Amino acid sequence: MIGVVVVDDDFRVAQVHAEFTDRVSGFRVLGIAHTAAQARELIDEQNPDLVLLDNYLPDHDGIALLAELEIDAIMLTAATDPATVRAAFAAGALNYLIKPFTAEQLADRLNAFARYHSRLPVTGGAIDQEEIDRALRLLREGDRPAAPKGRSSLTTQLVLDALRNDGRARSAAEIADELGISRATAQRYLASLTQEGQAIMTLRYGASGRPEHQYEPIPGAR
Repeated sequence: MIGVVVVDDDFRVAQVHAEFTDRVSGFRVLGIAHTAAQARELIDEQNPDLVLLDNYLPDHDGIALLAELEIDAIMLTAATDPATVRAAFAAGALNYLIKPFTAEQLADRLNAFARYHSRLPVTGGAIDQEEIDRALRLLREGDRPAAPKGRSSLTTQLVLDALRNDGRARSAAEIADELGISRATAQRYLASLTQEGQAIMTLRYGASGRPEHQYEPIPGAR
């Protein structure tokens, strides 16, 4: 379970954001703060995994507060000027969502954070560049449109399900045969899933010595 602290000076807005968050599977709101001072105290007490942070607080800017903290945060703010957005990312924000937003928009980013969090935990051994790149791709998943032009969300899900259900690395030809689509189509969808951080591509060398692309799903990816 991912613990969250919501920080917003508006009592009503803070409650709405907390309710949005509690609807997302795997997330639990640990508390709500309305000032930077309250936020510091609550974070020290609850040790959350994530802070949903407004920038306009009565006693301190949220971005300045974030710069003081060593914690993952998503900015939820009405500020739309580029300087503030850049400052938020420079201070350590993992994402930035402009108010007002829908429950679905926040859920997309929370689910992406959950995949990033599982791929790049706070504790653990050394990781390589590939793991870092994959974690960053997962973090950005919530920012993508539903499906690019010319690509079916249904076919995307069928290809991903075929990977998940088999439990082993599979080639584009195998996926194409199972789903009744062309090999080129299967290859295109598998490449997209890999680029988006939902699948891993490896090489398998057959008897001819020619490498064949193999794909397997990333655990926890949606």
